[in-house]
Amino acid sequence: MALTITSTNTLQLLSIINRTQAKQANLLTQLTTGKRINTGKDDPAGLIALENFNAELTAVNAALDNNQRTNAQLATAEGAFTEISALLTQVESLVAASTNSGAISGAETAANQAQIDSAIASIDRIIRTTQFNGKKLINGSLAIDSSGVDSTKIDNLRIYSRGQGTSASTVTATITASAQAASAAFAVGGSLTNVNTSGATSLSITGTLGNATITLGSGLTRTGIIAAINEATAQTGVSASNDGTGLELNTTGAGTDEFISVDVLSGGVLKAQGAGTTSSIIETTRSLGVDAAVTINGQTANVDGLDVSFTSNGLSFSYSLDADYGFGRVANRSNTDTFNVEVTGGATFQIGTDSTTRETLGLNGLYSHALGGGDSGGFLSDIKGGSAADLNTDVATALKVVKKAISDVATERGRLGAFQKFTVETSINSLENTKSQLSRVKSLIGDTDFAQATAELNQQSVLLSSGISLLGLANQQAAQILSLLG
Repeated sequence: MALTITSTNTLQLLSIINRTQAKQANLLTQLTTGKRINTGKDDPAGLIALENFNAELTAVNAALDNNQRTNAQLATAEGAFTEISALLTQVESLVAASTNSGAISGAETAANQAQIDSAIASIDRIIRTTQFNGKKLINGSLAIDSSGVDSTKIDNLRIYSRGQGTSASTVTATITASAQAASAAFAVGGSLTNVNTSGATSLSITGTLGNATITLGSGLTRTGIIAAINEATAQTGVSASNDGTGLELNTTGAGTDEFISVDVLSGGVLKAQGAGTTSSIIETTRSLGVDAAVTINGQTANVDGLDVSFTSNGLSFSYSLDADYGFGRVANRSNTDTFNVEVTGGATFQIGTDSTTRETLGLNGLYSHALGGGDSGGFLSDIKGGSAADLNTDVATALKVVKKAISDVATERGRLGAFQKFTVETSINSLENTKSQLSRVKSLIGDTDFAQATAELNQQSVLLSSGISLLGLANQQAAQILSLLG
């Protein structure tokens, strides 16, 4: 075998040692940074995927921050509504106590009125001052704008949400049937123009507001009968009136929630003046009112008495039909009204990670002059002392107004709560899950597997030591050949 001196072995060993040192340096970088991909050359395809996942994760984190802030903002509004509801419940209790005028003194009524006025002032203050991050929440500044509303037909329009279109939405509302109060004839027979009660009569009249026992003395005229029934209207929600030929009972409100029941406890006979003919007071098991029927843009709307609500294609709103318009008592008036829901106003929230997931919520101003309305006969501000429906003037209307105000606030809270629960919180849950999965995939692609990297580092260390040892042997071989020449 030939014995030669060449640098080939040495150069090969040096090349191997350099590659081993490069791999070792790369592994040390991975172990130091915790990242498998530190430069584009480490894994070009992996780097592209990693950057895409980083972008998605950044968007998800931003959306989570948005939704968590939205949740906090809505929770602030909910807290205000909770306090307003509690105040309205106390007002209702005070008004209900005052309907029992025969058992409380004038001083008590005055004290109740003072408390009611104070509670209403507190409601207006809460609405005026509730804010989040310097932005008023429920004073109407975040209400969705509308235009073209005819106030002789539509009262108290509240828009809860709208779509994200760039042009106004036209709403065409048509009354296809008028609302009706519950009504009942008072007695059988002919005209009640000239009648008297024949002996003492006791009636139990029940309406939407409650029950009262009415005592009619013997010989009471039609006018006296009407007055006796109407004295209890605040307790029952039922009034008596002269219908032209006799006497009729009607509820003070309209719709299927309104009803009249009449039971004759004793007596019940009416006798015509100067004649021997008699008639009997009619017992009514349950006479119901009728809701108005309304179509909006060709679709049937939900109607409770005169209160209309509608939800379709992201647009949601409610309003009350004006009493004259809803009952159909005004002649020569079109049954159709048109108005616009504008693209301005409202509170717009980013729910997801792109612009297609924006939602606009209307936070309406619920001041005392806007709570109530419809067929309740007035607004909350009307039951303050000295107003048209205070405790000394019209306690029956006051009670209906408070009940309607409670319903208004409950509706607003329900809409807000539904948006918070089914839109915001579900989005947070979904985004949290997406974040978890993106972080997992991102880690699989870009993070260092410490067990694998440590094993490879040990392997490269052994190879480096081996290469250096072999380089020494190659040098020794050359020295031994040189020694032969000496």
